[in-house]
Amino acid sequence: MSNVEVEKLHQLKGEKKVRVAYQKKDFLDYSIMSLICAVLCGYVYGWSSIVALIGYGLCVFMVVSFALRLGVKVVVPLIIRKPSELFYMFANRIKGINAMVYCGFGLLVLENVVIALTPDWPHMTETSRKVAIYLFYIHFSVITVFRTVIFVDHIRKRDKVQNFLMETAWKRRVSTKFKLNLELVHGYFTGVFTHIVTLAPWYFIITHFNFSILFLPLVCYLNLKIAKRVNEYSSYEFYREHWLCHNREFDFVYLHGPHHDAIPSGMIAVGGNGHLEGILRLTIGYPDVYYNPLIVFYQKSLAIIFDIKSHQYIPGVFPVLGKEANHVLQHSIHHMGKLEPYSLAVKIDQPDVSERVKRMAKNSPYSLRNSIFLDEKLNNYKWENSNYRRYISLYDKYSD
Repeated sequence: MSNVEVEKLHQLKGEKKVRVAYQKKDFLDYSIMSLICAVLCGYVYGWSSIVALIGYGLCVFMVVSFALRLGVKVVVPLIIRKPSELFYMFANRIKGINAMVYCGFGLLVLENVVIALTPDWPHMTETSRKVAIYLFYIHFSVITVFRTVIFVDHIRKRDKVQNFLMETAWKRRVSTKFKLNLELVHGYFTGVFTHIVTLAPWYFIITHFNFSILFLPLVCYLNLKIAKRVNEYSSYEFYREHWLCHNREFDFVYLHGPHHDAIPSGMIAVGGNGHLEGILRLTIGYPDVYYNPLIVFYQKSLAIIFDIKSHQYIPGVFPVLGKEANHVLQHSIHHMGKLEPYSLAVKIDQPDVSERVKRMAKNSPYSLRNSIFLDEKLNNYKWENSNYRRYISLYDKYSD
């Protein structure tokens, strides 16, 4: 990406207003956002399905916990006061849709057209759909079990969790045992609810599109070729989406806010996104859900597990984010109340990084293994900074 194109990452339509956390005045907007999530769950998964019922329950919990944790101030909702911001939310994203998204969706449509034109061929579409649905539930179940194990370990080590967070920007949220327990439960449910809502596009495609056994090898091959190209721009897409969500109040409140409303633990993570933000990312940000279900299952499972592990910023609690990882990642700073860095905040090319880490990242494009360059270029971010040093000091203090 050229310097000119990098500068475009900060282009913005609509009102600019920086946000890093929810406020009690956001209660009605948050409630509307949660209601939208509940309706989407019912529509996509089936109004009386077990996933939708779980979604409804979590939706109610989120709204109630917002009131308990942050308070309530009744004001005219942002979406009513400034309805044009909804238009700008889409306008800021549609213009920048990458060609690979069109390729992924186009390949899916093409496969369905060919299937429709060759009804006598043994496509075995019903079998493919059943397998895809099984893969969906296996994925969701395994990730939820993993998330639950993390939650249990946080409960077991709640004193350590509280002591650590009391030395961070989260201290007001965990100052009592009740507040701490509420934050732990809220963090766990945030992860589960975000996962359910984020996966909605995948489930919709599984149940509304066909996949042919005959075309499976070719489609999977082409999907992987597209995915390789996606890696080349994914860091820029993440930065752009993330920057928009923190520099537009509407985007923060309705898209990204839930991700920052939960404690900095791996159990909150799905893809670094809030509830509805996940839907936008998986439909117009990246082409992942348009791939064959086998590829989606493989990619999303690995990606979400990685995101969970890389968001474990509370030391000494499962899954422990090692010191070696903290040496090349600074996204933790962003979850400690700081606005920057906006990028994935990775810097592999350092003289004292181990050869093992360098080997693991050698096949990744420069924009991924050194994504911090976007913040350095656009925001004058310094890798060596006091916030990072303080976090590492706390990490060392509370590590086992």
